[in-house]
Amino acid sequence: MIEITSIIMKKLLFTSSLLLVTIFLKAQNPENLDFEIIENGKAKHWKESGQGQYKVHFDQNIKQHGDVSASIESIGESSGYKALSYKIPANFGGKKIKISGYIKTENVSGGWAGLWMRIDPNIAFDNMKSRGVTGTNDWKKYTIELDLSPLAETIVLGGMLVGSGKMWVDNLKVTVDGEALEKAPEKEFTKPQMDKEFDFGSGISFQNLDSNLIQNLDLLGRVWGFLKYYHPEIGKGNYNWDYELFRILPKYKDAKTNSERDTILVNWIENLGDIPICTSCKDTPENAFLKPDLDWIKNEKISTALRDKLLFIQENRHQGSHYYIGMVPRVNNPIFKNENSYAKTPYPDEGFRLLGLFRYWNMIQYFFPYKHLTDKDWNTCLKEYIPQFINAKNDLEYELAFLKIIADVKDTHANIGGGNNKIQKQRGKFYPPVHVRFIENKLVVDAHFNEEMKDVVGLKIGDVITHINGKPINEMVENMHDFYPASNQPTRLRNISFDILRSSINTAKLSIERDGKQLDKTLQLFEKKEIRGYYTWYKREKNGKSFKILDDNIGYITLKNIKKDDIASIKSELKDTKGIIVDIRNYPSTFVPFSLGNFLNTNRADFVKFTQGNANNPGEFIFRKGNKVGLNRSWSYQGNKVIVLVNEISQSQAEYTAMAFKAGDKTTIIGSTTAGADGNISRITLPGGLRTAISGIGVYYPDGTETQRVGIIPDIEVLPTIKGIKEGRDEVLEKAIEIINKND
Repeated sequence: MIEITSIIMKKLLFTSSLLLVTIFLKAQNPENLDFEIIENGKAKHWKESGQGQYKVHFDQNIKQHGDVSASIESIGESSGYKALSYKIPANFGGKKIKISGYIKTENVSGGWAGLWMRIDPNIAFDNMKSRGVTGTNDWKKYTIELDLSPLAETIVLGGMLVGSGKMWVDNLKVTVDGEALEKAPEKEFTKPQMDKEFDFGSGISFQNLDSNLIQNLDLLGRVWGFLKYYHPEIGKGNYNWDYELFRILPKYKDAKTNSERDTILVNWIENLGDIPICTSCKDTPENAFLKPDLDWIKNEKISTALRDKLLFIQENRHQGSHYYIGMVPRVNNPIFKNENSYAKTPYPDEGFRLLGLFRYWNMIQYFFPYKHLTDKDWNTCLKEYIPQFINAKNDLEYELAFLKIIADVKDTHANIGGGNNKIQKQRGKFYPPVHVRFIENKLVVDAHFNEEMKDVVGLKIGDVITHINGKPINEMVENMHDFYPASNQPTRLRNISFDILRSSINTAKLSIERDGKQLDKTLQLFEKKEIRGYYTWYKREKNGKSFKILDDNIGYITLKNIKKDDIASIKSELKDTKGIIVDIRNYPSTFVPFSLGNFLNTNRADFVKFTQGNANNPGEFIFRKGNKVGLNRSWSYQGNKVIVLVNEISQSQAEYTAMAFKAGDKTTIIGSTTAGADGNISRITLPGGLRTAISGIGVYYPDGTETQRVGIIPDIEVLPTIKGIKEGRDEVLEKAIEIINKND
């Protein structure tokens, strides 16, 4: 009777979900895009997000249309960004969606003002970064248009201010294929989207997770992932492959012998449909940098029938457009498509938790260009983590299990976000008012975020923190190690330093060393929004200049504040300097490897080459043509020395930029090893609403030397010292000046 009732309830829920789809199939005109409805001082349905010091106001004096506009204004010296957002359910069809709106600005600098729109999950995004509004401007209409997808779940749009100044936004409108939203065509659902059977739970549980079942689940995870990316019927989008896992699991997990297990898998494969002979499938090139790792198929413990089925699919695999995987045009990093986040259940049931592990493991197995650089053999990780995911007792343990396997990938681009953010809540919302950094293997105070607070903080520059709440720093670092994804140890220590003083309470008891003495201090901690300089420590400074001329006619450029408009002035004002120092101990505020690199390098040279994956042969990575930099023109820099400064803060675009500058015959890199995470980011969606990412293409020097995990190795290593920090010196910059002045 209980089973019958359960079946009836499941059918009722399924029918209800289809009814809801039908009810909301036609788009409704969004309410209050023009900010006219104000409730408790806020515009109805609008939300704020961002970091830094900003004020949002709904202005009844300055407006383009109606009675109200929205304004965003930076306040104080610290700036980051602030966005206003409005969410619309994507319950309509069409090919293109466009937002239009009017923007007025006042003294916008160090960033831009603009509209923005994002199509979730992970489908399209534009924030006008390349064409943002700067300076002071009267009302003007702007638009953003993105490709729609039947897989879209929500549209998020609004206005945003990056940097300093003030902007107003008003009179926003949404159109689909040139028509008002209420006239948008009905949404067409794919076959996987119409499969609703497990929307309310997988129904999977594991009572006895013994070693034999773990071994069998390890095989299932491999077969499931292989079929996902290789089988033509799945590639066409004829199956909700998540839910097919839940359909086979009840019978599979009860298999008593290997023979019974393999028979279940063979029948599963046969029921997916006939596979035609592939006439366009190409063999993996002999010179491929990485080849598909399919040795597990030849395992002697797999039956001949199952092995033959899998090898036949490998030889006649899906070709062309794939439902679950694509490649970014021209760049060729992977796009993981149509991956449901199941965000409404941050702590998913056992079946969905296992699905999350299978999904992530196979993404890395077939599309991570640096899988060969992990410390662990990736083939061992699936079996290792199966019990951790299945036995996770709550959403925190589930998030931590994912964070640990993400950390095993050894990629600084990888981390975890979304879900219930239990990890972040556990780490606490209170932060120190000082910046700390590992110097000479010790945790050292190297700056105050708010200079006016330094007298009441109780810590001085150069103080060495030895214990936090009675725990030795070395012990804390060891305990935090596995939960901080990073390509190398200097970068892991960088990331740990951001959180090591963080707490769920607003004080921390410290033991410190100062001038040979041991002291105990109680440090007051604050929420981020109370720490004025927190958000801009390594980012763009309000009204910060990107270049200047130092003593002895030495040019200095910091990419922290650089803007495209600065390049012409740099060419003009620094052309005749004795030497140029480029500081990339930061993240560049705009992309300059070529615009600035062509000025600094008078010799034309290769500086990079790439590996890229192949959706038509998952697991294959080949080298493709790289890029050159350097021009000898009348405006090129004719001086003898270019010094580039790097450290563990230099990551991704900063590393790529350093590579471009390093190609110059007059360039010397000094400082310390960089973050070791280069290559365009590919985003990953996981069950429970979790998000992560990977470096999606392989980045190498022209001779094939690795950059991932290694970083940009300086020609001359210069590390800051505690003594130098106490004296307020920048020892890396000092060394650069010394090199330029030597034998000038």
